[in-house]
Amino acid sequence: MPAPMSIFEVSGRAMSAQLVRMNTTASNLANAGAVATTQDTAYRTMKPVFRTSFDAASGLATVDAREVVKAGEAPAKRYDPSNPLADPEGNVWEAAVDEPRELVDMLDAARTYQNNVEVMSTAKSLITETLRLGR
Repeated sequence: MPAPMSIFEVSGRAMSAQLVRMNTTASNLANAGAVATTQDTAYRTMKPVFRTSFDAASGLATVDAREVVKAGEAPAKRYDPSNPLADPEGNVWEAAVDEPRELVDMLDAARTYQNNVEVMSTAKSLITETLRLGR
């Protein structure tokens, strides 16, 4: 039987999931406004898929980033014949990245990450204080 999950494992896995979220958000923001020759090669917004993991031994639950998928709107066709990536009709395909939404996602991921850092810090302090009582 596997050992029960500790509070540090729960928070650590949640922090890892939020790092995946921040990385995909950074990638999305970095590619905002990027253009391509075809719709198939144009950048598509990426989002992590989270899954709750339950630990029967401890009764605790945490979250894992299971995969990263393409999501959001399709790239937009824009007429720009002077662009070197334009197709024969003068069109380029621009990544449809919703920058305000990505910024909100980034702030939410950062806040959630920081909350889990606080959980770990508080747990460490409580354990340290408990050990001091035993002296």
